[in-house]
Amino acid sequence: MRRITCPERDDWRATAEACGFDFHTIDGERYWDERAYYAFSLDEIERHIETPSGEIDAMCLELVARAIDDEKYLRRLKIPDAFWPLLSESWHRDERSLYGRFDLSFDGRGPAKLLEYNADTPTSIFEAAVFQWTWLEQAIERRIAPVRADQFNSIHERLIDAWKKLRLGRHLHLTGTTENSEDAGTLAYLEDTATQAGLDTTMIDIEDIGWRDDGGFVDLDDREIELAFKLYPWEWMFHDEFGARLLEAPTRWIEPPWKAVLSNKGILPLLWEMFPGHPNLLPTFFEDDPNAAQLGTSYVRKPLYSREGANVTMVRSGTTLMQQEGPYGEEGFVRQAFAPLPNFSDQYPVVGSWLVDHTPCGLSIREDTNPITGNTSRFLPHAIV
Repeated sequence: MRRITCPERDDWRATAEACGFDFHTIDGERYWDERAYYAFSLDEIERHIETPSGEIDAMCLELVARAIDDEKYLRRLKIPDAFWPLLSESWHRDERSLYGRFDLSFDGRGPAKLLEYNADTPTSIFEAAVFQWTWLEQAIERRIAPVRADQFNSIHERLIDAWKKLRLGRHLHLTGTTENSEDAGTLAYLEDTATQAGLDTTMIDIEDIGWRDDGGFVDLDDREIELAFKLYPWEWMFHDEFGARLLEAPTRWIEPPWKAVLSNKGILPLLWEMFPGHPNLLPTFFEDDPNAAQLGTSYVRKPLYSREGANVTMVRSGTTLMQQEGPYGEEGFVRQAFAPLPNFSDQYPVVGSWLVDHTPCGLSIREDTNPITGNTSRFLPHAIV
């Protein structure tokens, strides 16, 4: 694993905008950054990213199987008890998942370590699936990257295949907060892959979803929402005004309700409890667990629910190195063993390992000068060389 500086394409902004990637720059700062790329060997990808990601996914599914009907686990995860039957029913009906992303710390040498699992609403999938592949093709043509370079990237094709399994003969609605450019871009890309899979689709902002008196969610044309992809977290849906309607509506959701078990940093101590010493896991404990003292005075404190690094605190030898502000933490915290991201030229990359239909199929890099990855962290392409 190496960080290789390189010239950027003169026309990359125009190329991005031509394919709908209009959030390449956020608040005047680069989000997409191709002034460098990360190079991996095929062995690193296969042995340290792809294979472990499949193992971690299997462990996560084993955790769901154990937790889904167990009050002890669901309470630890702070999932409201009113929704436990919804989660259980979706799991026992074997409702399919579309995709997810593991965030890993990997330096090219030791085993990759799971930092967290974006199981419910991962963004940056367009950049990972399409735009970094476009970069690779053009980088080879322009002699920016080696002529034999490749990528760990079959995300796009696997999404189309996964949609074919999910369509269930129903019209697909895609919903989220469409005024957010990144969310809107993610929804537009996923809609495109669903269309390529043969689904009829409708995009709707989540604020525009209505309720019909005879029991069902509807769109602005009063069409029943039978199958819906939501780029909107389950924990928000549980607490929103329409949350109670989830128990009555026949809508099939993607991601399914059982994914709420995994979209929670509480899975990190539970995985460690179930698979202690696994080489791809970090020792992690609920903050109120006396066993958290095993971590000593160096650890990373994370809320059960948070996004983009909010409310994360890094502590080393009892001293707070870094603390991100944010609105999260009411449900509690976990403490994870201190395992800082690797440093490449004063940049800290986190490796995103993408899974579609439970198959590891792609890689993305988010990089920052800050060792806590946040919403301003840049996206860099990768290549297998």
